[in-house]
Amino acid sequence: MGEFRVHRVRFFDFTPSAVRAVAFSRRTERLAAARADGAVEVLNSSDNYFQEKVIPGGAGRAVEALCWAGRRLFSAGLNGEITEYDLENQRPRYTVDAYGGPVWTLGTNDQGTQLAVGCEDGTVKMFDVLEDRIQFQKNLDRQKGRILSLSWHPSGSLIAAGMMDMIRIFDVETGRATHRLLVERGVGTSRSREVVVWSVLFLSDHTVVSGDSAGKVQVWDGLTGTLVRTHLVTKWDVLALSVSQDESSVIAGTSEGTVVQFQFLSSSADRQEKDWVRTRTFKNHSHDVRALAHTDTAVVSGGMDTQLVVRPLLDKVEKNTQEAALRKITFPHRSLVGCAKKAGLLLFQFPEHLELWRLGDSDGHGKPGESLTVKRKPEKLIQLKRKGEDHICCSAVSPCGGWLSYSTVSSVRLYRLQHDDNNISISRVSRLPKELRSVQQLHFSSDSSRLFASSSQSSVVVVGLERTECKHLHTFRHKSGSRQPVHLLVASDDGKWLAAANTDCEIHVYDLHKMKLHCTVPVYSSCPTAIAIHPTTSSLISVHADQQIFEFSLLQKEFTEWSRRLQKLGLHPLWTERDTPVTHVTFNPTNPAHIILHDTFMFCIIDQSLPLPEAKTLLYNQMTLRSLPVAERSRHSHAFKICKNFQHLLCVSLLDDNSLVVVERPLMDILSQLPAPVRQKKFAT
Repeated sequence: MGEFRVHRVRFFDFTPSAVRAVAFSRRTERLAAARADGAVEVLNSSDNYFQEKVIPGGAGRAVEALCWAGRRLFSAGLNGEITEYDLENQRPRYTVDAYGGPVWTLGTNDQGTQLAVGCEDGTVKMFDVLEDRIQFQKNLDRQKGRILSLSWHPSGSLIAAGMMDMIRIFDVETGRATHRLLVERGVGTSRSREVVVWSVLFLSDHTVVSGDSAGKVQVWDGLTGTLVRTHLVTKWDVLALSVSQDESSVIAGTSEGTVVQFQFLSSSADRQEKDWVRTRTFKNHSHDVRALAHTDTAVVSGGMDTQLVVRPLLDKVEKNTQEAALRKITFPHRSLVGCAKKAGLLLFQFPEHLELWRLGDSDGHGKPGESLTVKRKPEKLIQLKRKGEDHICCSAVSPCGGWLSYSTVSSVRLYRLQHDDNNISISRVSRLPKELRSVQQLHFSSDSSRLFASSSQSSVVVVGLERTECKHLHTFRHKSGSRQPVHLLVASDDGKWLAAANTDCEIHVYDLHKMKLHCTVPVYSSCPTAIAIHPTTSSLISVHADQQIFEFSLLQKEFTEWSRRLQKLGLHPLWTERDTPVTHVTFNPTNPAHIILHDTFMFCIIDQSLPLPEAKTLLYNQMTLRSLPVAERSRHSHAFKICKNFQHLLCVSLLDDNSLVVVERPLMDILSQLPAPVRQKKFAT
């Protein structure tokens, strides 16, 4: 496998924010998830839930509700504003004040033409969804209490709204409330304590399903306004509900961390009568489940423990496939760690600031597996706070450690660093080219003389760096017509090639000597999650969300023989069944045949000189090889050398001294920082 001196870094104290809301679009098969810091993530459910886009949050931008209107995404929060997002440029497109105080809930009709917003002042406000904006239409009848939840009837003519102690049904055309459904207070609950209807569903047969703070899931007849059935599922709160497309299954999320499934099943032998029956209980969270989405094949849940859990419904998927894998998504599917390979520095990206650390050093050498004595401890050199209210969306540090840059949705900042063993200074480059307004990715060349930045419509800006200033050199634009953002950007070590991958699954390669588009890699159906250019062969390695690996020769403009052989034989089933994407690829400079890559739980070296593993071969064979005599190991070896002794692996990078940097963030450290499960039934004033 090779021998490396390993810096095992565990002081990146990044804690993800809680999941506050999710929304699933069956039209686009995209899942949107909003976190407590205002960030919104968009995942592709048809591509192994790869996180295609991240729209950073900002100060005072907490999101309470999300919804899709066709291909357009809207959110609302307790700041009283409604936001539509620009998914191409990964930023808010515009914000509209609802003029009803804090907004607790919102939803669109099935046609995506109207938006209903539930407000603190007791009104449901109706907005028309126009081509480039939303426009206020009218208020439905004002109620005495805040509107906490709402759901459209599939016909678009009625809305059910959850409040304190009751559910109201509104006629959308007249704006009048037609029914009042009084919700019982829980067994043993003080009669003076109000029941909060946290979530409602309105089904096509006019059934209304509600979840409340007394721990009940109740089924109502929306035509007569009468209660049909009550299910007591928890002693605490039922916080979220979601229904399948065919309305045969309903799921409920509780403050105990459980998700309860109800199915509409026959209650008698003749199968004439059906009823809502509690069938399954899932326990995948340690804290409140605040958000739910019911896809055709899975239950998606999120909450206070920061994890987005995709739980497949085994009666809807084929066993032993990627679709049947339980996924827990905590960290972004992109790097939050930058490495200055020549200077031995690490850059950690947080939403509101950056930290620059110098790696520690050790004495001498040891045997494989031994811990070396630390001669110099890691040292935090700089903590740089972001300017303005927008959170940081991307950052980079140059290989020499002399430049640092970050971007928000509204601006880019570039800094010059000067450091030695004892001192460090930082100065901002005040004049930046106008082309550097807002970017999605930043990357420095290997000689630290150029900065590459991905901009709008998949374009890439090239900036030259000179001491304390910079100038615009060129802007690369491809001809495919894609407007999707670039999410991966990498340059070759020899300074000749630049590769950019966008969420339309395209990879464009530019010639930095001739300053023009060199080629476009044949488009594969799954989105690339990591790319790298080999320093000696000029081959592009790409790993995709479905775990497939390709090697494309930039000189020959075709897939290499090794790549064709890999695709012909096929990857090992245990490799393709993995549920986390590879997020980084690099190479071993002392052995050109070694490709180094990792995902959140696995570190792997692919040795291209060894035979590929067949389907019946033992894939995870490192312990087996270790037990064999040295003479027999080569007979049992294959190309994939995998180590799985990691928790939440965030970065693996190779320094110029051939030492390996491994950055981890144990999940237990995150959970220990969370508050006890929230079971408060009253609102904070």
